[in-house]
Amino acid sequence: MRNLIQQLTATFSLVARCPRTNELGVCVATAIPAVGSVVPWAEAGVGAIATQALTNTLYGTRGLELLKSCLLPQEALQRMLKNDPESESRQVIMIDAQGRTATFTGKACVDWKGHLTGENYAVAGNMLVGAQVIEAMAEAFEASAGELEERLLKALEAGQKAGGDKRGKRSAALLVMKRPEYKGVRPFIDLRVDYHEDPVEELRRIFEAYKAWSIQLRES
Repeated sequence: MRNLIQQLTATFSLVARCPRTNELGVCVATAIPAVGSVVPWAEAGVGAIATQALTNTLYGTRGLELLKSCLLPQEALQRMLKNDPESESRQVIMIDAQGRTATFTGKACVDWKGHLTGENYAVAGNMLVGAQVIEAMAEAFEASAGELEERLLKALEAGQKAGGDKRGKRSAALLVMKRPEYKGVRPFIDLRVDYHEDPVEELRRIFEAYKAWSIQLRES
């Protein structure tokens, strides 16, 4: 597998589907700048992917192509891993438009590393302070209700509160694709904090400002 963009990212992320609206999304935070440009990938009516650790963006682009060709997430992921000589340095989580998931954490990823899956979501992290980070994210996501973007952001905040990346924090991102009929339209939400002392908190500030603007636009 040819690497278009590859970089080492110690990251915690969650991919999810809303069973009520069929929306798909990804949230992610890390200790390096500009995580939103490489880790989160999603397409309406197709799926959502986070590719991290030794990040290879082809797991995002190619992964969505394989899901679109009607492969199951596990089949798509195994096909990509099979052709990747550096697969043991990858961490990938995927979900499709039906809520089916696939996960992989390579043996060469830096501790703490691991992943969890639940109904309509998958969560993973590497180079974290401990398992409590992704456990807190899973618990927050399962306990939340409402719009997918709000649930994703709450999960990200829970992961940061539980300790997050053991090297610190620098960037975060939130990507949400709306219903399948929005195919071909830009993401409903694509918010990024590329470099900040508290990127998850800053992402919340930007999200609230974006939400207020959206409400004002609809009412005008």
